[in-house]
Amino acid sequence: MSAEGVPAAREELLRQMYEVFSTDDRDAFVPHCLTPDVDWPNVLEGTRLHGRAAVRAYWARQFAAGHPLVRLEGLRLDGDGDGEAVVATVRQGMRDDAGVDHWAVETVEHVYRFGGDGLVARMDVRAGV
Repeated sequence: MSAEGVPAAREELLRQMYEVFSTDDRDAFVPHCLTPDVDWPNVLEGTRLHGRAAVRAYWARQFAAGHPLVRLEGLRLDGDGDGEAVVATVRQGMRDDAGVDHWAVETVEHVYRFGGDGLVARMDVRAGV
């Protein structure tokens, strides 16, 4: 999987985020990947969340409803913005009660912007291309 010009520290952080998301370690990893005042999409309700605690609570609701999966398929710099954002192409899925993974046919893009500390300050979701 290529990372098309993405700075190494940002690439490493995002790869770790996707590796940890579907595990029980995701809550402990939040301070290492998200700024304290992170701006995050609540895709289910079409609103925005602010702060680490709100993101943790959102993820907890997602995992209470099922076992969401997100597979990173590529990273690149965003050509639509200021060049500072990184686009992660991802495939979403769910793990059923029998432990079988079901993956979406289409991909989506997660667009990340970073704070001065190198952590994620904002994430947006847009349709894959």
